[in-house]
Amino acid sequence: MSHSSDVQAKSFTDGGAVGVGRARIRGVHVLCASGNPHLQITDGSGGAVILDVKFSTSSATSHTLFIPEDGILSVNDPFLVETDIAQITVFYA
Repeated sequence: MSHSSDVQAKSFTDGGAVGVGRARIRGVHVLCASGNPHLQITDGSGGAVILDVKFSTSSATSHTLFIPEDGILSVNDPFLVETDIAQITVFYA
């Protein structure tokens, strides 16, 4: 059975801490820059990788990734590590 909770969103132009504490990642939307767009989300700064995605190399291409069920749990504040991504929006609960 799925949890019912309010999903929130935060947008970033650089990697770093999401700043929300413990959270379930429900989805991400990225606007790629040229190069090799790559996004990792770790369980806190320096923690285990909980999401690792490479995207299309076309510049100004956007991608949306929805995570099924209850999402991916980050016990510590989720931390974004990005390469060649212009903007990231993280959906979390």
